[in-house]
Amino acid sequence: LNKDVTRLGSIASRFSKIGSKPQMEQADMRDIILGATDYMATRISGRIALRADAGEQPLPVRACPPLFAWVMENLIKNAVDAISGDGTISVTAGCDGARRIFIEVADTGKGIERKNIKNVFRPGFTTKKRGWGPGRSLAKRLVEEYHSGSIYVLRSEVGKGTTFRIEV
Repeated sequence: LNKDVTRLGSIASRFSKIGSKPQMEQADMRDIILGATDYMATRISGRIALRADAGEQPLPVRACPPLFAWVMENLIKNAVDAISGDGTISVTAGCDGARRIFIEVADTGKGIERKNIKNVFRPGFTTKKRGWGPGRSLAKRLVEEYHSGSIYVLRSEVGKGTTFRIEV
């Protein structure tokens, strides 16, 4: 019950931050990533393996942790939705040569058709039977406008899966 109350407080906090300038703070991206993957691991099918590798070294970044955690959870949830049956979601993070932090969320789902890749962040775009597709467009806004980063489809192959990459 305490976890649920804390979680509801976090959700309310996220909504209050969207639309206003969020408070950025020094954070370790490893903590944000591992927190989001731990949370999502308890909420997905046991047929889907969720793996996270954020390395051993801290990944310092100026961020709004609640909003960035939401971005991670949204990408993981979309990856879950792309997998029918058994599958794997891998979240990998590190620091590239340019000292930028990267996060990759890869799934073994249905993949994205090449013609749709340019639309995946467009508001209202979805291939799902339910929903209206605001998640990725909001994730893009949070990453790019609030965290001065980028988010894009790194690779996708129909029938094999998709990898999203974030750089901050």
